[in-house]
Amino acid sequence: MGIKLKDILIKKQIEFDDLAGKKIGVDFSNAGYQFLASIRQRDGTPLTDSKGHITSHLVGLFSRTTNLMARGVKLCYVFDGKPPAMKYGVTKEREEKKQTAEKRLEEAKEEEDVMAMMKYSKQSMRLTQEMVNEAKELVAALGLPGIQAPSEADAQLSYMCQKGDVWAVATSDVDPLVHGCPRTITNLTLSQKRKTSSGAIINIKPELIELKDLLSTLKLNMDQLIALSILVGTDYNPGGIKGIGPKKALKLVTGVKDFDKLFKEVEADFEWKKIYALFKSMPVEKDYELKWGTPDENAVKKLLVDKHEFSEERVDATLSKIIKVKAKDQKGLDKWVK
Repeated sequence: MGIKLKDILIKKQIEFDDLAGKKIGVDFSNAGYQFLASIRQRDGTPLTDSKGHITSHLVGLFSRTTNLMARGVKLCYVFDGKPPAMKYGVTKEREEKKQTAEKRLEEAKEEEDVMAMMKYSKQSMRLTQEMVNEAKELVAALGLPGIQAPSEADAQLSYMCQKGDVWAVATSDVDPLVHGCPRTITNLTLSQKRKTSSGAIINIKPELIELKDLLSTLKLNMDQLIALSILVGTDYNPGGIKGIGPKKALKLVTGVKDFDKLFKEVEADFEWKKIYALFKSMPVEKDYELKWGTPDENAVKKLLVDKHEFSEERVDATLSKIIKVKAKDQKGLDKWVK
């Protein structure tokens, strides 16, 4: 869902060249749902192989990842673990909505309503464990590190960025900021175009949000940013406090130290202290290894070509681009170590 902080964010537009050589952590679930939502046929049907197995997630992951690798970006993927118990209500509600959308999708198919089919197909999509496992397999085959988070990937990525093991975190929402992530990048896609809710196509570029600049500009500390986010609404209290958006929440938390008093005044009907504690101390894996290697062409083709019937010619052409980049990087390194 993502915390709705758009109206108060401080963003800086950057170029892909600015990211060359930098280590960027990616929330796979966040990206995976993007792929499932956008890589579809006109009637909303996801891409599949001849056996009916969905391949949209692999098409998106392979295309975006290799394009960024060809630009010299060093990607690392992090996978969600077990969600906090407080997220159960949201997860249950989302599942009920998906089931409702599935019923409406069947009705739309019977009526041959293509617009409705697209709408309800997206609303009923699921990122299954099988898809996640295949993504892990592809990430490893491309020579990239994949980290399994014990809980939320946002928290794991933020920890890794705080430690300096990745330079920034790429995501479509800004939840990592509330976990204390120093740098967040949105729009990390080479398409540089996005369709709005109205159907219009707009041009986009990667945008960098630096936490220290955001806090300084808004005159907030980290605790106040967490409180602000809870007022607006998180995955653990969807909708937040009725009538309070990011701008009003900013006014409410500025200069405030007594959050007990604040949440009483706004008549919060949820356990804000437990939500606050989650953002302050979400479980993370501290014993991990980030190692970038050379793509394993056979492993990539076994998954994509042999199992899911991707075009071998296209896969080979794509792999040749990133292998050339790897070779060029190694040649430049050899010059310094000889």
